[in-house]
Amino acid sequence: MIQCSDNIYHRLKKMSGDKSVILVTGGSGLVGQAIRAVVEEEKQSGSDASKNETWIFCGSKDADLRDKAQTEALFEKHRPTHVIHLAAMVGGLFHNMAHNLDFFRENMAINDNVLSASYKSDVKKVVSCLSTCIFPDKTTYPIDETMVHNGPPHSSNYGYSYAKRMIDVLNRGYHEQHGRVFTSVIPCNVFGPHDNFSLTSSHVVPALIRRMHDGIDEPTFTVLGSGRPLRQFVYSRDLARLFLWVLRDYHSVEPVILSVDEKDEVTIAQMAEAIKKAHGYQGSIVYDTSKADGQYKKTASNAKLRSLYKDFKFTPLDQAIQETVDWFKSNKDKARL
Repeated sequence: MIQCSDNIYHRLKKMSGDKSVILVTGGSGLVGQAIRAVVEEEKQSGSDASKNETWIFCGSKDADLRDKAQTEALFEKHRPTHVIHLAAMVGGLFHNMAHNLDFFRENMAINDNVLSASYKSDVKKVVSCLSTCIFPDKTTYPIDETMVHNGPPHSSNYGYSYAKRMIDVLNRGYHEQHGRVFTSVIPCNVFGPHDNFSLTSSHVVPALIRRMHDGIDEPTFTVLGSGRPLRQFVYSRDLARLFLWVLRDYHSVEPVILSVDEKDEVTIAQMAEAIKKAHGYQGSIVYDTSKADGQYKKTASNAKLRSLYKDFKFTPLDQAIQETVDWFKSNKDKARL
C-alpha cells in the first residue's frame, strides 16, 4: 500500500512484473479509505487476490483532476493498469440545491479528464462511482440499471446527477470506439468512517451523527424535514468489498447497482433513531417540516448484483451505525468537519 507521493513507487513497479497497479482517485475520501482498509485486511490475511496488486491512493493534494494537464501528469507518473474513479465534487441536499451549475461543470471536467487520461495511458479497466440520485425523479420502483437515462433526475441535484450520468455515456463510447472496459457502479447512500461530517456540505447520516454529538446534552434534537423519505444505506466497508469484486470479476461496461436489499430500506426517522441509540442520546427527536425533504424515495433493485454475487452479506445497519459513531467520537480531531 503506497501513497501517491511515495518515492519508492517506481522501484516497486519495476519489481512488479505483470502485477496490477491500481490508482484510486478520491482515495482520501469515504469510499477510498474503506477500500484501503479492506485491501490492508486482505494483505494481512495473505489473500491471494491482493498479492499481485499495488494500490495507489490519490487525493486532491496530488492533482486537481479538473485540470487536464495535471490529470495526465498524474497518470504519466504512476502508469496505472487499473483505475477506481471516486473523485467528485459532492455535497448534501441543500448544498446541491444552491450550486447545481458548479456541481455539473466541475464533475464533467473531472470525469472527462480521468477517462481520457485512462485511455491515453492504456489503462485496462476503469471502475467509476455513480449514485442512485442519477435516476429519473418520476419513475417506477424499484429502479434498475436499465433506467438510468429514462427521464430527468430530481430537480434538487440535477447538476451532479447529469454529470454522473455522462460517465455511462463516456464508458459506452470508449468501449464502442476503442474496445475499452470502462464501467461504473451505482451505490445507494454510503456512510461510514472517514465520511464528511461538515455541518454545511455533508450527507444525511454524517450530518445527523455530527449534530447529535454536538447537542448530546440538549433536551431535543431537530431533524430537518419530515423524516418520512425512504433510503437504502450501504456501509462503506461493504461497498469497498463490492468495489474489489467489480474490479476483479465484473467485466461488462454496463453499470451495476451496489445496494442493500429492498427490504432494508429505512426512513430518515428510523436512521435518526439508530443514530440516537448509537450515541446514547437521551433527548427527544423532533422534525422541522418547514425544511425540504428532497426526493421521497429512490428504491433500487440489487437483483443484478445478487444474481452475480449470491453469497455477499451486508453488515447489519445498527452495527454499521455504531461503528461509524464510535469512529467519529474517537477521531473527531482529525475527521472532516
